[in-house]
Amino acid sequence: ALPGVKASEGRGRGGERPYYYRRDLALVHHRGFGFHADQCAPGILRMLEPVRERDGLVLELGCGSGVLTRHLVEAGHRVVATDASPAMLDLAREHAPGAAEVRLLVLPDDPLPAADAIVSVGHVLSYLPDAGSVDRALVAVAGALRPGGVLALDLCDLSYGEARWDAPNVGRVEDDWALVAEYASPAPDRFVRRITVFTRNDDGSWRRDDERHENVLVDTAKVPELLGRHGVRARVAAGFGPGEHEGRLPVGLHAILGTKVDATA
Repeated sequence: ALPGVKASEGRGRGGERPYYYRRDLALVHHRGFGFHADQCAPGILRMLEPVRERDGLVLELGCGSGVLTRHLVEAGHRVVATDASPAMLDLAREHAPGAAEVRLLVLPDDPLPAADAIVSVGHVLSYLPDAGSVDRALVAVAGALRPGGVLALDLCDLSYGEARWDAPNVGRVEDDWALVAEYASPAPDRFVRRITVFTRNDDGSWRRDDERHENVLVDTAKVPELLGRHGVRARVAAGFGPGEHEGRLPVGLHAILGTKVDATA
């Protein structure tokens, strides 16, 4: 799953940056690839039980079409769901109408609202242009967490590319859409997906759109130290579940789990 800070060959606000997930790919992703958020939801909900009990605010980064958002809302959370893709936000408003707010937010520079928990699935921060931008986003996340706040996100490690350097191309065909994805690892810290989607029009004809998704890969072992300098006690885990295999993420995709230190405690 790839919800979040995204981009394609189009340009972002002001023309300064590309953005991911235009209308067709956003819809295809929602219809066929929401399983990642579904699989991550149980572990995240367990982590957030104390937040729900005190009616804390959950900030979701890269909500995509609202799959995880809906799980959060149905569990009784107050959620501000954000994404950089307007098309994804339109889908999220339909799929998770109970969210407190669904709005545009572009990392790493847009200000984050203060929150009692910050969650993100689909390696959202890995869509930023470089490791420095990932660090800036993590620092912003740490600053937005209230004391005692919970952090749960996934991030692409350097091993993500190593495990997929010869990954075969992928194709999938459904009644009203089709997708072809080509993979490449042009550098140790980069993983690229070239994605072509075909979507059926109302008159039975088909339209095509192409997006190029580039992920930056980082040494996730260094993330806890960075977050620790900004008041978040964090660790790297294989997934969001408490068990060894429950909620385990794909190879190279690591969970970053943490809690904001309460200096007054």
